[in-house]
Amino acid sequence: MLMWFLLFAWILVIGSVVADVFRSNDLGGLAKAGWVTLVVLIPWLGVVIYLIARGESMTHRYAAAAGARGR
Repeated sequence: MLMWFLLFAWILVIGSVVADVFRSNDLGGLAKAGWVTLVVLIPWLGVVIYLIARGESMTHRYAAAAGARGR
């Protein structure tokens, strides 16, 4: 049961990082392709690097999206 939960949590993390890459307006097409390739080919390292490099701006984009939805 724990393994299923961890697998589901990992899928959510990967999905949120990939969604944030495509939501980001300050990245160009080549940069988006690079981030997605890194996250797909080396998932653990790619997610950790992404969160270190762009974690703060990721928080701002989620807050802006939530504000736009009226939450």
